Amino acid sequence: MAEPPFPPGVDPAQPSAARVYDYLLGGVNNFDADRAAGELMKSMAPELIDAAWANRGFHQLAAKWIAERGVRQFIDIGSGLPTVGNTHEVVRKVAADAVVVYVDNDPMVRLYGAHLLGADDRAGVLQADMRDPDSVLGSDVVRRLIDLAEPVAVMNTAVLHFVPDDDDPGGLIARYAAPLAAGSYLAVSHLTADQKPPAAVAAISEAGRRAAGGSYLRSRHELERIIGDLAVVPPYEGAAPAVTWVGLWNCEDPAEADSDGSRWLYCAVARKG
Repeated sequence: MAEPPFPPGVDPAQPSAARVYDYLLGGVNNFDADRAAGELMKSMAPELIDAAWANRGFHQLAAKWIAERGVRQFIDIGSGLPTVGNTHEVVRKVAADAVVVYVDNDPMVRLYGAHLLGADDRAGVLQADMRDPDSVLGSDVVRRLIDLAEPVAVMNTAVLHFVPDDDDPGGLIARYAAPLAAGSYLAVSHLTADQKPPAAVAAISEAGRRAAGGSYLRSRHELERIIGDLAVVPPYEGAAPAVTWVGLWNCEDPAEADSDGSRWLYCAVARKG
């Protein structure tokens, strides 16, 4: 297949998390190295295709749910490459005036995102490392579009598992949450090794090492600690507030929505204050 164009600073021989995820979702903005990393993961856990789609579904459902509660500002961290049902497209079906900033460390996300958004003056793309909250929240694009005195949704899906313990993922979430107004939300999903075959976990960890320097699969309890003092909301009608599988969030029938693929990622939506 023809390789997509790429901006300066992108090494097509080095896989990236954004492009591997794009490949698992059936996208075309990826290179041979990304496809090889994706195939390595699929060879040990074919249900990862379902996992990628379940995670994408959680992201979209959570963004819509948060917008329905009156939030009009979204920061999508680790947004990945544009695909069907991007955050601004989802939330603007609820509120046409919603503002979205996409954040990713992959230069291709900035290039393709800027092309997608065009002259949209209520959306922007920032190339930055999520491990530096001050540079994200203090960036020109966030300061121009986001009013931290009003509620904000921080979307952080399928990205924290690339952050090692040494970089304190819980501390990073706390730093993102600290300046946010009461009524703000966090949406988070995270790969797990809970009850998974060791060979499949090893393949995912190796693919993560190639694409992002490492992949740190964590337990339900570890994700709860990362969320910290934020108040987790019930994942679906009739459920107690809890971290759950991505396929179950906002589902109508938990038994029908459950799947092997969705059980690769935990998720939660949590509220501040």
